Amino acid sequence: MKLHLFSYLYEVCIKLAQHPRAPLFLGINSFIESIFWPIPPDVMLMPMCLARPKRSLYYAALTTVTSVMGAVCGYYLGYFIYDPYIADFIAWLNYEDAMQTVRDWFVMEYGILMVFIGAFTPVPYKVIAVTTGVVAAESMANIGTVGQLTLLNFVLVSLVGRGLRFFLVAGIIMLGGERMEHALRRYIDIIGWACVIAVVIYIVYESVMP
Repeated sequence: MKLHLFSYLYEVCIKLAQHPRAPLFLGINSFIESIFWPIPPDVMLMPMCLARPKRSLYYAALTTVTSVMGAVCGYYLGYFIYDPYIADFIAWLNYEDAMQTVRDWFVMEYGILMVFIGAFTPVPYKVIAVTTGVVAAESMANIGTVGQLTLLNFVLVSLVGRGLRFFLVAGIIMLGGERMEHALRRYIDIIGWACVIAVVIYIVYESVMP
């Protein structure tokens, strides 16, 4: 059973995806993931698209909109009440280093492009959302303007980045169809355990490096 843990979880996700309220669960997960929740929307989006391929584009749109709505909340949390409340929560999640890195990238290199990077890639989107609000608030306090990091710019760039990511997932599954599902069922445990091993190696590497 332990060796087939991921195939079991996959079957659970498929059954959940067929639940009448699956879109509600997907929307809630996407919303809170952009604020604090650790489970990415793709975990529900993929099996839901596999279960009902004809609704894949609808699921991708729902995921995009609710994810960005959650990010707006994260933006406001960073803008208005980051210190000390959200700062303590970020420390509890052990995201302090990641947030400082993102802040440095915002200020010194990428600016608003950092929002797109976080929206499209596996970089924790919640960290991007909160950090954008923090940097915008700091800019307002120091120079009287938030520059590129206005809420409108944040929303527009997030919609593009999140939309590209989730519609790409939905499109791949729509094109792959049953072949994609069979391949996932066959290799899901190998993929899952490979990811676990990669995470363990990374943690060990970080712990031993000076």
